[in-house]
Amino acid sequence: MDRAEKRKLRQGRVRRKVRGTDQRPRLSVFRSLHHIYVQVISDESGRTLASASTTLKEIGADLTSRRGMGAAKAVGQAIASRCRERGIGEVIFDRNGFLYHGRVKALAEAAREAGLKF
Repeated sequence: MDRAEKRKLRQGRVRRKVRGTDQRPRLSVFRSLHHIYVQVISDESGRTLASASTTLKEIGADLTSRRGMGAAKAVGQAIASRCRERGIGEVIFDRNGFLYHGRVKALAEAAREAGLKF
């Protein structure tokens, strides 16, 4: 079993328990080698309510690198501000099969510091 298959198994275990509602949507994180992406999803209505990533010009413009911890913190702050604009104050964190460590942890902590509740 390779790394991607193992992540899919972990993702399935988490997804069985974690469901996003309209009142408390799911904050899903995906990280690749070059970028980090985050979406706020309502599983009840099947819609993405907010999103942010290092590929966006307004987030990546002031970063020296779009890969590291600094980029993850910038994305965490951006998603928190976008959630506030849409009236979302509380979310369920979905690490999407990735370990809560490094960039994923930095994104979550930055979103918490910016006022988003998990």
